[in-house]
Amino acid sequence: MEVSWDNMIFILKTTANREDQVMDFVEANARKKKLQIYALARPHGLRGYVLIEALDAKEAELAVKGIPYAKSILPKPVSYEEIEHMFVKEKTKMIVKVNDIVEIISGPFKREKAKVKKVDEAKEEVVVELLEATAPIPIPLKMDAIKVIRRESEEEQEKEE
Repeated sequence: MEVSWDNMIFILKTTANREDQVMDFVEANARKKKLQIYALARPHGLRGYVLIEALDAKEAELAVKGIPYAKSILPKPVSYEEIEHMFVKEKTKMIVKVNDIVEIISGPFKREKAKVKKVDEAKEEVVVELLEATAPIPIPLKMDAIKVIRRESEEEQEKEE
């Protein structure tokens, strides 16, 4: 059979917070029935929906038939261009250095300012100390939980002036 790159993408309505289970069930069902389902995706931040890339509507319907928590497939397929914004693009690498001043943007210390004490690029983690804390306590955080607000080199230039 000739493979076409013009497969259809269907949107499956599911019970909220059950998307991963539905994807597992659909995958198992498609393998068992040898259906032409090419991809399953759960876009970040979109609860209650799963995307199914299939040869046609009939294949998608057969893949979800009898699946728990799967409600219905929307009648019209969507193009990749319509949903491409839902997918995470390649990560841009954040440059964080020791002694940078950062603002914590998530977690229990949200909106607190801190100084970077250690950077582990392999794990994408940093260890910071809160600036306004009475005692320095090292706090490990993921890099996506902080944003750099001042660099060490900028601080040194201010002191020289």
